[in-house]
Amino acid sequence: MNKTIKTYMGLLLLLFLGAVIIEFSTPPPINWSKTYNETHKIPYGTFVLYNELPTLFPSSEIKPIKSTAYEFFNALYNFEDSIYTVQGNFISIEETSSIDEISAKELLSFASYGNDIFLATSYPPKVFKDSLGFTTKHNFTTKGNINFSFSNPRLKNDSINIVKDLNNIYFSKVDTAATTVLGYQKFENDTSQVNFIKVPWGKGNVYIHLQPIVFTNYILLKNNQQKYASAALSYLADTTVYFDSKNKYGKNLGNSPLRFVLSQPQLRYAWYTALISIILFIIFNAKRKQRVIRVIHPLQNTTIAFIKTIGNLYYETKDHTNLVHKKITYFLEHLRRIYYMDTQRLDDKFVKSLVLKSGKSKLEVEKLIRLVVDLRAKKHCSESDLINLNKAIEDFYTQ
Repeated sequence: MNKTIKTYMGLLLLLFLGAVIIEFSTPPPINWSKTYNETHKIPYGTFVLYNELPTLFPSSEIKPIKSTAYEFFNALYNFEDSIYTVQGNFISIEETSSIDEISAKELLSFASYGNDIFLATSYPPKVFKDSLGFTTKHNFTTKGNINFSFSNPRLKNDSINIVKDLNNIYFSKVDTAATTVLGYQKFENDTSQVNFIKVPWGKGNVYIHLQPIVFTNYILLKNNQQKYASAALSYLADTTVYFDSKNKYGKNLGNSPLRFVLSQPQLRYAWYTALISIILFIIFNAKRKQRVIRVIHPLQNTTIAFIKTIGNLYYETKDHTNLVHKKITYFLEHLRRIYYMDTQRLDDKFVKSLVLKSGKSKLEVEKLIRLVVDLRAKKHCSESDLINLNKAIEDFYTQ
């Protein structure tokens, strides 16, 4: 391991140790996520409400529903007698209702058999809006003092004031022939708006409250404000409570092998820090220590291959005359280049000069030059002419 890598490793280690020290020395920040989860003790969880349900319904059993409402209640419906085998109240508290269309229809069916449905949600399911004949309107998010009150005079003392940023969402239209207004909200410098209604459905009732935040830990534990939630739920009969759990089967833990690590803030930060460190290490060490040395291959001598190719070409075409003329041309070029001779006239004077310069025998030179002259004069040369010329020239070169 070279010095550079050691330096990077040291810096990463110091960074990791610094992050750990800061993490353990800093108080955990408040989680303001609106989970409405009955197991969460954060401000916008519903841990307090869920654990106080046995007090609000002392004669009843509290059963959390960890499947969809359709899966739960449909399994409890007796198709032979056309009746549900259980009775009770269904309570769901969440910012945006996650109740699907089929489950919403199942809940209305459950209510029609003499049961009560209590939904505390800012955005009710569309099936409920269409079936119960109401619409909602969202104006703005406001700060300041917000008053929540009931229409029932007996619940006048259960009104509360909240100083918190809230969504100004209210019922803009209801079916006045069937709907009972149970509560109002009044934002500072604004008129009162309906936020809590009751709609009879079959033999039962559907209660809808548009401000689920009043049922969270933050509100219930502050300034005796739990009385409002208690009064709102007092409209329900003291019978079995089916609480819509946020911890559905297979949803809370998931399938990831890191589900526990990612569920803990400290372990999650450590995991992400380790991943980032590994990525940085790979990036810095992905560079080569030395540039790639280019392999330069020596030039190949392709003369032999070229000769073989040309030879095969002429061999296939059987053009002996052309080959004879080329052999003669190359031979005369050789004489001009080596012996500096004029090859325009191949006469006796040329022969004597070639004999003197080459040192060859006069008989051999005369025979070769005569053969060259004869073949140059012929219009058609045979294969034997080519062989004889080639042998004579080769003998001149080598001897």
